[in-house]
Amino acid sequence: MIIKVAMNGLGSVNTNLLSIIKLKKYELRRDYDIEFKIVCISDSSGVAINENGFDAVEICLRKEDGEKAQNFIGYKPDMSMEEALAAIECDLLFEGSPVDHKTGGAALQITRNALMGGISVVLANKGPVVCAQRELHKLAAENNAQIKYSATVCGGLPVLNIGERDMIAADIHKIRGVFNGTSNFIFAAMIRGQKFADALKVAQEVGAAEADPSLDIDGWDTAFKLLIIANSVLKADISLDNIEIEGISAITPEMLRTEYEAGNTIKLVATAENGVYTVKPTVLAREGFLGSCDGWEMGVEIHSDIYGISYHKLYEKEPIPTAASMMRDAVNIFS
Repeated sequence: MIIKVAMNGLGSVNTNLLSIIKLKKYELRRDYDIEFKIVCISDSSGVAINENGFDAVEICLRKEDGEKAQNFIGYKPDMSMEEALAAIECDLLFEGSPVDHKTGGAALQITRNALMGGISVVLANKGPVVCAQRELHKLAAENNAQIKYSATVCGGLPVLNIGERDMIAADIHKIRGVFNGTSNFIFAAMIRGQKFADALKVAQEVGAAEADPSLDIDGWDTAFKLLIIANSVLKADISLDNIEIEGISAITPEMLRTEYEAGNTIKLVATAENGVYTVKPTVLAREGFLGSCDGWEMGVEIHSDIYGISYHKLYEKEPIPTAASMMRDAVNIFS
């Protein structure tokens, strides 16, 4: 089965996805009878179309050399992504453009248009899900399409898959997790003696923190993930207004060292329990499951009536697992 694909955004996630698609081409054919054909690409320069299919490796190599969609044969200078999706035969949109969590940005309208045209969507971009999760599912159902976004929550950690697919008939009464590696990075630097501002600067320099670090340090990134989990797994139907959010800027090196000497640690913890949703710095036992989530690790614990308490952890320093999650979502749609 040939899946005709459009890609919106050619940043690190989607280019890593292209590399994985090329690398795993044989396994995808053998195990799932799937072959992805990239017929449309889009970045900040515009849209390029090749209905015979772009070469995935060529796209990656040319992006590494600083080229953009406007440098490819098939560039359409006056065409938007929405217009491109209406003009071509396309089965699937991979959405990996920059996040706009306030309005969903252009990605939200592109996602809407794709679904209304019967094109399934796989997102790594949290913006459309945070802003319009219920609406997008409704559009997908009305137009015989599907939408998946497991990559928006903890990258390669299959939190949504576990909660939605695997815990059949469960009463999940508590979910708790450490979802933000930047806060871990900053806390570790502060324990070593760095001031908060200096630790944040280093986190930005190594690419751990966002260009707008408030998303990490004020707890918003963690809250976005908790929102998506609550609405997808717990069917909570909440908004960000329902989540109590406290960031990490009030945490001092002295607080961290005091807890460390007592065998504890401080983590930015997201919790959903009994209809209450919080994101806040929390003192944890250092040898406990969430307390042990250090550096580039993320973890979640899920408490249910019939499956007990399950613990899941991922080490993800680079975007490869996130990209792999997008491939996984696509395969689950079409297999």
